[in-house]
Amino acid sequence: MDSPLNHARTKAITDFLQTLETRSDGRIKGEVFHSGQLYNDADVVKALVQGQVEMAAPGTWILTTVIPDADFLNLPTLYGRDIDVIHRAIDGKSGQNLNAQIAKRIKSEVIGGWLDLGFFNWYTAKRPLTSLESLNGAKIRNSGGVGQAWRAKFVGAIPNTTALPNVPLALSQGTFDGISTTNETVASMKLWDAGIRFALEDHQFLGVYVPVLSNAFAEKLSDADRQLFKTVWAEKIGQYRADMAAAQTTAHQTLIKNGVSIVTPTAAESDAARAKMVEHEDEVATALKISPDFLKLVMADIHGK
Repeated sequence: MDSPLNHARTKAITDFLQTLETRSDGRIKGEVFHSGQLYNDADVVKALVQGQVEMAAPGTWILTTVIPDADFLNLPTLYGRDIDVIHRAIDGKSGQNLNAQIAKRIKSEVIGGWLDLGFFNWYTAKRPLTSLESLNGAKIRNSGGVGQAWRAKFVGAIPNTTALPNVPLALSQGTFDGISTTNETVASMKLWDAGIRFALEDHQFLGVYVPVLSNAFAEKLSDADRQLFKTVWAEKIGQYRADMAAAQTTAHQTLIKNGVSIVTPTAAESDAARAKMVEHEDEVATALKISPDFLKLVMADIHGK
């Protein structure tokens, strides 16, 4: 993972591997490489396919390089939505379809429910943020994928993609004006030390990590041990999601304590912004290369049909 040691994703995966070792009586031992020690997330899909890592938890925005449908969380219709609505798609037919695509294209199996990172927001160093209009003309770093770039352009910003471990230096040097990420990521990396002073907490999309195990490794396991990965994950995912949500809430307060001014749009403001974005839904879906059939699954999931 390219998240740092104290990031909630790193903590969740570390706990999972420790539990797995205990439950397997030591037959399965995991080693966590955090902070991009082996690969940045942008390169981890290739590493999985080539058998250079056995397990990873890439964000859906990373998977878009080989599975365009994985960018569905950036569809305008999901902007500013409650997390329960988004979970209907992640845990529903949309998620199941993507799991099947991952198995086919990345030669890996998804071991269970996806791990929430949390909602992405806007953060800047010198530019005060009071509304989406405040981002006009700003150069904003994102973690990758067409969807994040589209949203930046929609609000008049200039998108930039930089690997997470390189963000603090680039931010402090003024390579970009701000970033699109989560409260937890800002807090775990102490990005106020790199200049972050303002935040617009608009819940633009839910960042989600997909826990995948390479087929090359899984095929070496007994049927019982292969199933153990899924059993332990199923037992843990509810707590991991709750821990991630709590980490984001704590991070919100940590940002304030460290001098970051946070503005949170009202529900009416978020609804109005989403309505403007939804006018471009077909355009965005085409830009994201989301297949028409998959788009139907997403709409059915979020509308409970």
